[in-house]
Amino acid sequence: MKIRHNTIVKFAIVALVFTIFSCEKEAETVSDNKKSTSTSQQHPNLILTVQGVKDIRAQLGNIPIFDNTLKVVQEEIDAEIAAGIETPIPKDYSGGYTHVRHKRNMIVLQKAGVLYQILDDEKYAKYVKDMLMQYEEMYKTLPLHPKTRSYARGKLFWQCLNDSNWLVYVSQAYDCIYNYLSEEERNKLETNLFRPFADHISIDSPQFYQRVHNHSTWGNAAVGMIGLVMNDEELIDRALYGIKDLKLDTKEKDDDGGFLNKDGKAGFLANIEEPFSPDGYYNEGPYYQRYAMYPFLVFAEGLHNVKPELKIFEYKEGVLLKSINALLNLSDADGDFFPLNDGQKGMSYYNSALVTAVDISYHFGEQDPGLLSIATAQDRVLLDDSGLAVALGIKNRKAKPFDKKSINLSDGPNGTQGGVGILRNEDIELVFKYAAQGSSHGHYDKLSYSLFEKGEEILQDYGLARFVNIEQKGGGNYLKENKTWAKQTIAHNTLTQNETSHFNAKYEIGSQNHSVLHYFSSENENVQVASAKEVNAYPGTEMLRTMAIIKDEDFEKPYMLDIMKVVSNKANQYDFPYYFLGQVVTTNFEYKTPETLKTLGSKNGYQHLYVEGTAKTTADNTKFSWLNKGKFYSLTTVSNTNDEILFTRIGANDPAFNLRREAALMVRRKNTKNTLFVSTIEAHGSYSPVSESAVNSNSSIKELKVVVNTEDYTAIAITNVNGITKLFITANKDASKEATHTLKINDVNYTWKGGFTFQKIN
Repeated sequence: MKIRHNTIVKFAIVALVFTIFSCEKEAETVSDNKKSTSTSQQHPNLILTVQGVKDIRAQLGNIPIFDNTLKVVQEEIDAEIAAGIETPIPKDYSGGYTHVRHKRNMIVLQKAGVLYQILDDEKYAKYVKDMLMQYEEMYKTLPLHPKTRSYARGKLFWQCLNDSNWLVYVSQAYDCIYNYLSEEERNKLETNLFRPFADHISIDSPQFYQRVHNHSTWGNAAVGMIGLVMNDEELIDRALYGIKDLKLDTKEKDDDGGFLNKDGKAGFLANIEEPFSPDGYYNEGPYYQRYAMYPFLVFAEGLHNVKPELKIFEYKEGVLLKSINALLNLSDADGDFFPLNDGQKGMSYYNSALVTAVDISYHFGEQDPGLLSIATAQDRVLLDDSGLAVALGIKNRKAKPFDKKSINLSDGPNGTQGGVGILRNEDIELVFKYAAQGSSHGHYDKLSYSLFEKGEEILQDYGLARFVNIEQKGGGNYLKENKTWAKQTIAHNTLTQNETSHFNAKYEIGSQNHSVLHYFSSENENVQVASAKEVNAYPGTEMLRTMAIIKDEDFEKPYMLDIMKVVSNKANQYDFPYYFLGQVVTTNFEYKTPETLKTLGSKNGYQHLYVEGTAKTTADNTKFSWLNKGKFYSLTTVSNTNDEILFTRIGANDPAFNLRREAALMVRRKNTKNTLFVSTIEAHGSYSPVSESAVNSNSSIKELKVVVNTEDYTAIAITNVNGITKLFITANKDASKEATHTLKINDVNYTWKGGFTFQKIN
């Protein structure tokens, strides 16, 4: 019996070897017979590679963060398999059941495909195949999505954008089970599902595909990634360079009011060239950069693996990898992205797209150990070659803190269209926006800013007016208040003239203009400054804003100094708001509160502001303090005797309660030509509801005074409660680092080099 048993085992081994050999030969034959294929192509080859799978399998059980991620994903997908496959007929907007189900399916498919490669368990491949076959059967007869709001309707989803999301993920799943499928099955999927899907996104929807926008980036990546798996050069070419010889309706607009691309720039490479500055800043802002980084990077990874001759990670001087560092610097102390332009608050680098960004940046970049500390905080990695590299780096204790410093990020393809300056000192972060419009997701808020302490907002930017993927709120899409409020200038911490938004809130005007950097200085760790000029927002009016974070030994924490110099050819009304969060503590002025709330105006965002209090200034300085989350803050601003002070609150003309009911203090200056707004914001003290004790709850500034304001220079004296005075002088014209300045004030000559000086007055 023993001899017979061994013989059976030997025959079984021989049969297994023969089967494996036959499968390999079949795969080679399929590859040879496949239209437009290369006989050397292997699968997987997009985010996973054949060698990468071998390396991962060899390390399993020895790479904790990877092993833990794998366990979580396996449990998730096993539960999905047990629940069965569901591919409902599409009918809903974002947040509706069918939308959510198909969105869930694309993620599940991608993860199941990866599990098949790593665990070599056929149940995952079968699950992917079975679901894809259901989609193939449905898609053959699927009409356009029944919801008609989108400028480019999809079939599985209400907009082509979501269809593109689906194909980006599903391409990876198809790549992972490519060799599991028979030639007949592959032909069926490619003929009835993948090729028609790619054609609908691109050929059938040029208004979506043929432009420079985050939507199109998803479309390009979707067409390109399925093209890489199918080894279809036509699709790959269409993805990289767009659709050739195509004419678009020049009057057509997208969902967000932005005009479609008419200059022939389209395709994946154009979407790298145009939106990214040389510093890696993405013109739509960090919220949409986060969203676009996933297709940018996974398609780039696929191109790197399949078409290394393109050197995609070196394209435009390596801007894709550079952009990840820029994006991480556009987050606060908690990792939340600053809500520049359309941006939902709370979006952070814990988002799955940033897991992709961090892992790919580490693997294909210079293996920055600071990225490993963020990956550690994210507590998961990609289940691919780049995730393995990160897991090994963490395991080998290479991680170091990601050091966020003050940084100036230029905007525009050549870095000449303004930018964003971030000043950091201890726990204080100032975000100063002097950028270009930001495509259709841009807001009309030149020279605006927001201020943070330890990740908490001191003065806020509103962000977008949208409840993303909450179907009950406008189908999860942008609300009309995004245009009537969030995009309008009065919604931001900047100057509004004559109750009219910058560029009259006209995209076609705003998109042609940008602010200009005057100077940026972060070399002095105690005084860091950003200064920029805007001359186009209001024809005939020039605004020069200089903002500083000053660390002064006579103050508990660093404080902000803000100087807005306005020069106009006529008298105007200027409104200057401070959107604070928290409870009013004290003021140095008496104000009246109305019995009935009225709106501040009738249009341009003013219709959404209630007036809750009014006052006239009576002192040279207006002072206002508030308490938020256990910390005190104080505003001191230089006043004119005719200034009005308004307490306002967002929420008027908003019957659906789409807007947050948040407050502002506003300085209104009427019938004024040239003027200067000067203020400080101090963070100080604390309050404990447990001990019920308030510590250092008063402002440390006794007086804020303008001592010089000429065409060439502005000088501000800051005197604290102990009588110590410091002088901040900024050059309004030549602010280059090489320029030498001398200014006489009260018979004292002040000499310095560069854009500013900060000195103690004896």
